[in-house]
Amino acid sequence: MKPAPSALVMRHCVPGGATPLPAVTAHELLTQLDDWEIRGSQLVKTFTFKHYYETIAFVNALALISHREDHHPELVVSYNRCEVRYDTHSAGGLTENDFICAAKADAMLTL
Repeated sequence: MKPAPSALVMRHCVPGGATPLPAVTAHELLTQLDDWEIRGSQLVKTFTFKHYYETIAFVNALALISHREDHHPELVVSYNRCEVRYDTHSAGGLTENDFICAAKADAMLTL
């Protein structure tokens, strides 16, 4: 079951990053997202699509969000899937910025 829309989607990233989150806080924020997981120091989700053009449209829309928020994920793109990985390198771990952008990525697909 999908969680209710997160308040994270209405927030904006803190310029220049932020401080790393304690593990407890990161796991609490994770409950506000749909099927994301914490792998090491990254927030990760694989989005799947039926066709290549849908995958690329998602990547392009995510690029616009990333530009607006000035927070950029690592992407692994193939024909019908895109793995999105967020972390804040400058902070040395996960920050609220990662969770904000993850929520915005999820929200794109509910429009």
